[in-house]
Amino acid sequence: MDARIDKFLWSVRIYKTRTIAAEAIKKGRISMGGTQVKASRTVKAGDTVDVRVPPATRSFKIIDIPRSRVGAKLVPNYITEVTAPDQLEIIELQKLAASMNRQKGLGRPTKKDRRDIDSYFGDIADDFAPDFDWDDDDDDDFDENED
Repeated sequence: MDARIDKFLWSVRIYKTRTIAAEAIKKGRISMGGTQVKASRTVKAGDTVDVRVPPATRSFKIIDIPRSRVGAKLVPNYITEVTAPDQLEIIELQKLAASMNRQKGLGRPTKKDRRDIDSYFGDIADDFAPDFDWDDDDDDDFDENED
């Protein structure tokens, strides 16, 4: 059984949508045998597909072609990853660097960030709370009826 490469990449969950898979193919990120392919290229069992995810390249060997999109647990029945160990190391280092380097002010705070903020301001509020009166209604210095 054969399938179009864009549909195959979508069906084995390498890409979230078939459109994204087709765009990756247009950008030249998908190759087979060292040559870039078009979206209409057919794949069959035994082929090896290279997917360039900058800065690394992942390689997958096709075991079988699914009839439609498969669940994540079934993906190993259709492809095996044959990526070189040095490429896997690059991918892992990139994931680690991305998770550690969240720029300040971007996105919502993580749960840990929120706890740190709460504990910091909680300590400050505890220092001032017993001594400070927040009630402004008892202001005797101002009289509205003064002319």
